[in-house]
Amino acid sequence: MTEKLVLGIESSCDETSAAVLLGESRILGHVILSQDVHRVYGGVVPELAARAHLNVIDEVVDAALRQAEASLHDIDALGVTTGPGLIGALLVGVCWTKAAAFALRRPIVPVHHMEAHLFAPCLEDHEAVPPFVALLVSGGHTLLIHAEAWGRYRVLGQTRDDAAGEAFDKVAKLLGLSYPGGPQVEALALEGDASRHPLPRPMVRGDQHASDPDYLDFSFSGLKTAAAERVRAVESAGSLEGERAHLCAAFQEAAIDTLVTKTMRAVELTGCRRVLLGGGVSANGQLRSEMARRLGPDGRLFHASLRLSVDNAAMIARCAAFHLASGGVGELTMDAEASLPFPALPSTAA
Repeated sequence: MTEKLVLGIESSCDETSAAVLLGESRILGHVILSQDVHRVYGGVVPELAARAHLNVIDEVVDAALRQAEASLHDIDALGVTTGPGLIGALLVGVCWTKAAAFALRRPIVPVHHMEAHLFAPCLEDHEAVPPFVALLVSGGHTLLIHAEAWGRYRVLGQTRDDAAGEAFDKVAKLLGLSYPGGPQVEALALEGDASRHPLPRPMVRGDQHASDPDYLDFSFSGLKTAAAERVRAVESAGSLEGERAHLCAAFQEAAIDTLVTKTMRAVELTGCRRVLLGGGVSANGQLRSEMARRLGPDGRLFHASLRLSVDNAAMIARCAAFHLASGGVGELTMDAEASLPFPALPSTAA
């Protein structure tokens, strides 16, 4: 069977990205353009994000095609993020892709952004395939997934309020750090002592059992509040400058301990010691090292490179290629959906 050339488009938040993928793993062209305008506001401004996507999407696609030494007419199919994400940002990518698919008379494949994160590691490691337990952590989502096979997923746990990435960004802002906050917190945490500011591990208790409804779920609002209270106390004492690194270390340790503990619970329940990390927060070095340590020598940890951990079109193209081969082609009438549910099986049982 001839390998398909798939063009992937990603515009769910503040990265405009296009990628040309041949077959299942050959990235021929890949461009990611991040938006700097949001740094001024300490977070993503939805309307500004949508306008920025609109201004650059043509150039980003053209650049990816040039890298691939291909033209739009060479493309066999197009895949695009249809959700979840910022609705205005999503619509830019969806409308552009629908127009291109109509003009070229090519199939179009709708892609769930978080499912695409599952495919990112396999672009670099052919062994990063199901079955595995996946921890998907980003600015908008925190999910525990049991992937039995591609396309067969069970949601084991998810956040009940704030996502892990959002908590990192909010705490960074409280500490006077620039956006995006995750990398800033991680860098400063290396210089800090977490024991100086003990913080709670939300929804992690010694008396919990697998039958408890919060056993695999996450909650980061309480941790964010506890961190904010510590920051205010330190600031009132006039010692924020000297304690900033220690506060970063304390928050990061608490967040990562929570993420890893919940993931290891899922590992024990499923009996699957293959773990995949996906989403922007999966780029955190301490998260990767702690997960590997807790998994031990009889486990296997998969994660993408830093470039493929952030929002990118290569993972969109790879996910689209899978669905294309499975007959999952969309219609030109399809639309973006800001709160698109994860494509999981009905049962959430492990």
